[in-house]
Amino acid sequence: MNMTDKEYQALCAAMAPRSRKGKNGLCAFLVGGGICLLGQLITEGLTALELPPEEARSWTTVLLIALSALFTALHVYDKLAVHAGAGTLVPVTGFANAVVSPAMEFKAEGFILGVGAKMFTIAGPVIVYGVSASVIYGFIYWISQMLQ
Repeated sequence: MNMTDKEYQALCAAMAPRSRKGKNGLCAFLVGGGICLLGQLITEGLTALELPPEEARSWTTVLLIALSALFTALHVYDKLAVHAGAGTLVPVTGFANAVVSPAMEFKAEGFILGVGAKMFTIAGPVIVYGVSASVIYGFIYWISQMLQ
């Protein structure tokens, strides 16, 4: 059966499932917003306990990372991500999930060659890029300050 490119594209378009962009966007918005709301509630609660605002924000970050890692280990985060899509990629929680997921997948291979080696397969390049970029930007900033 010989098809032209246009015929093939038309066949693919007819056979492809319809995208639910509206529903997916709404779910991502609600879950991502919910995660941010949880973070704000934690911050407000810690501030109400008379923790200084800067310290409360730091503890909020730590708690969100710990909760994300815990929910990933309990396979709850993955179930949430199926419905929420990009809403679970809120930077702190999504990053914690990206570190814990590969570690959980390779735990049968042991702590060194499994968990330790695979923990940063997804997040490792982000960490390396972030650290490298911050060093370069810091060096440029330092030089610019010395020239003034």
